[in-house]
Amino acid sequence: MSLTLVNFRIIGFDDAPDQIHIGDDGLVAKNAAPDARIIDCNGAFLSPGWCDLHVHVWHGGTDISVRASQAGRPTGVTAMADAGSAGEASFHGLREYVIDRQSETVRAFLNIGSIGLVACNRVPELIDWRSIDIDKTLAVVEANRDVICGIKVRASGVIVGSWGITPAKIAKRVAEMTKLPLMVHVGEPPPLIDEVFELLTPGDIVTHCFNGKAAGSIRDTDALFKMAQDMAARGILMDIGHGGASFNFETARASMADGLKPFSISTDLHLHSIEDPVRDLATTMSKLYGLGLSFEDCIEAVCAGPRGVLGLSGRGGLAAGTRADFTVFDFAEASLPVLDSQGNSMTLERLFEPRMTVIGNDVQPAARRAS
Repeated sequence: MSLTLVNFRIIGFDDAPDQIHIGDDGLVAKNAAPDARIIDCNGAFLSPGWCDLHVHVWHGGTDISVRASQAGRPTGVTAMADAGSAGEASFHGLREYVIDRQSETVRAFLNIGSIGLVACNRVPELIDWRSIDIDKTLAVVEANRDVICGIKVRASGVIVGSWGITPAKIAKRVAEMTKLPLMVHVGEPPPLIDEVFELLTPGDIVTHCFNGKAAGSIRDTDALFKMAQDMAARGILMDIGHGGASFNFETARASMADGLKPFSISTDLHLHSIEDPVRDLATTMSKLYGLGLSFEDCIEAVCAGPRGVLGLSGRGGLAAGTRADFTVFDFAEASLPVLDSQGNSMTLERLFEPRMTVIGNDVQPAARRAS
């Protein structure tokens, strides 16, 4: 069925039409079809479909993953990247049972550890050299280049133990060989965060960039923060990756006040973060706004930025012939108490409130997850 969207406020696009026409094929059209269904957006904002660059949605394949639907359209998200739930040994399952079955766009960062997060942290995926099979990892990338968007490594002590920086070095080499970005999880040492930073090149992604872990935070020393600023200026991408243990209000507030904006706002949504402290992407966006990130920068950090990493349309997404992919939302007054990953609290006075998503010619309602 063809659609015509009316009564909206454009944000995040280069164009600002009064109406958006979508053909029977789900592509943006120049003109309305005679039998188009009218979709009234009730004066809400309309942006490119929200993209969450860090989720865990290999439900049943790991012990922490939620269903993709819990991270997706019901909460306003039309595209997402699973951040290393699967390694080479299980990626076929993630693809068949999750990626290929969702109406949302789902991409994946392939874990450098062969077993991925099958028993997350209880059985670390990077114990020693037996944990990585480079040949099989390369083969999985080549067979799935249409959906694999990068390589993932969790470079923190709870995972790598005494193996230190070596897994991150191997992951970076594999990323270089496959010409893909590396997403690196930073946290408690070993390795030290500056050891990880020294490996990274433009296009790589630092997830959990505003964590508050001692000896694992960019705010630990002035030199580390300057290093993070220089990296961001060179095109290394800072990703929030809130999660259950990796986002600190004061780290975020101070870093943004000192000029370091996140490239992408993401949830690190999983079974241990979905109720509290994360809830959903809209609530995470609202936290960043409450900590000082502008409305426009919040939208950029869930739209053009992360969508570009996944090869999806961004600011040009209203051009005729482009697949329709939109989130419709309000920005409402509120008084909502929320937590960071260390249990610190703040009260949000404004909230991003998703109302609907449009993918192709399919329209579905959306809302924040109830607290």
